Amino acid sequence: MSGQEPAVDGAAPAPVMLEVTRGTATEEELAALIAVLGDAYANEQAEATVEEPRVSAWTRTQRPLRRPLRRDIPWGRFAG
Repeated sequence: MSGQEPAVDGAAPAPVMLEVTRGTATEEELAALIAVLGDAYANEQAEATVEEPRVSAWTRTQRPLRRPLRRDIPWGRFAG
């Protein structure tokens, strides 16, 4: 496992820099850290995408409901 996933759009993924600020980490510890972080990132990314709701052809062709008639506007000469 190389630790780099292929990019979806074909572009090369941006390199990630990891810096140990305290202590000394072995290569095995760094590899384990990268594997855990990569898996956590992949899980977060998978859960963050929302499936778009499917809209049926019937729903797309429906017109919205008509607004109610305004009773304050008279109808021509027959306003009583």
